[in-house]
Amino acid sequence: MKKKEVPQDEGLTEGLPIDLYYALDENGKYTVVHSSGWKPKTDAMLQAWEVIHEKEEQVRQRVLSGELSPIAYYMEKNIMDLKLLADYTCLPKRKVRRHLKPEHFDRLDENILSKYAETFGISIEMLRNFRETLKDK
Repeated sequence: MKKKEVPQDEGLTEGLPIDLYYALDENGKYTVVHSSGWKPKTDAMLQAWEVIHEKEEQVRQRVLSGELSPIAYYMEKNIMDLKLLADYTCLPKRKVRRHLKPEHFDRLDENILSKYAETFGISIEMLRNFRETLKDK
């Protein structure tokens, strides 16, 4: 691709150069060229974020209905899986899996709740009062 052919479509970053490409300059040598975006890439990223937000909403509804604990919502919101959350909280995966169930979550002590709250960047109160915090989201 030649330097002048590097896509400059407005992307998600509103004109800020976010991508680097190697392209041929006028002398036929490769050079680094900044790009502000490429429409197909932007469309794919937007579509992926839609899927992520839909899944987040599904988990939120399951938490509000009492099927899952608030930990499941914040795990989804932060795009974490069970292993990653276990690693961040220094808890075994089997315990994190149990804490996803409301009956086990309701019995968690301050120490464990603080690990989750710190990992998610929220307060313990937000974790405890999930229904009031996010019921009208």
